Amino acid sequence: MTDTSQSTAATADGPVVVAIDGPAGSGKSSVSKQAARRLSFGYLDTGAAYRALAWHALSHGVDTSDAVSVLEVAGDFDFAISLDPDDYWVRVGATDVTDAIREPRVSDAVSGVARVPAVREAVNAMFRALVATSGLDGVIVEGRDITTVVTPDAPVRILLTAAPEVRAARRSAEITTQDATAVADALHRRDAADAKVVDFLTAAPGVTVVDSTALNFEQTVDAVLDVVRAETGAHHER
Repeated sequence: MTDTSQSTAATADGPVVVAIDGPAGSGKSSVSKQAARRLSFGYLDTGAAYRALAWHALSHGVDTSDAVSVLEVAGDFDFAISLDPDDYWVRVGATDVTDAIREPRVSDAVSGVARVPAVREAVNAMFRALVATSGLDGVIVEGRDITTVVTPDAPVRILLTAAPEVRAARRSAEITTQDATAVADALHRRDAADAKVVDFLTAAPGVTVVDSTALNFEQTVDAVLDVVRAETGAHHER
């Protein structure tokens, strides 16, 4: 696996890491991206890497339920992602897959890819390298096991969650090509499959829970920023 990212001038002590976990439909991506803008931080969507690998496997005709085949195809997985929340893109080799990795067929294949331990180890190492070499003041890293496995020592660790019916409604509003029932069923299947790999519904010790069930988007962003301020004393929002 290879990786590249966009970066700016390096900081002396490395980037401040804000780790955000949460289930599908909790608003991790949109909230993390907006919080990154407000803080002038980078934004790393870790789920995009697994989606991109699933897309890569499918493009090679690989059955993603076969761990051996997934490992084989991961050997030539040339992955790149932007850390700029205002210029977000995902590439596999020379192919821009930013939109393609959100297709239902890819969503259905992601869990098969993510459940392979060797794949998770390699991808997690890639995430850490992306952050460490980004040259940014800080990076918001969001995904499934960010607070416990990828960056357990991050100064800010948040579990962003919401009631299942609220998450389903939000995801349905995002995906206009499928009916609400199909979207809700897909979300529940994804949660159930991913829960076999990582625990993203329970906050680990030291992790702050932000429940957005009764919050709108801006209120949720503000709640996340409140946690960042409390943990780091950051006041340089724009």
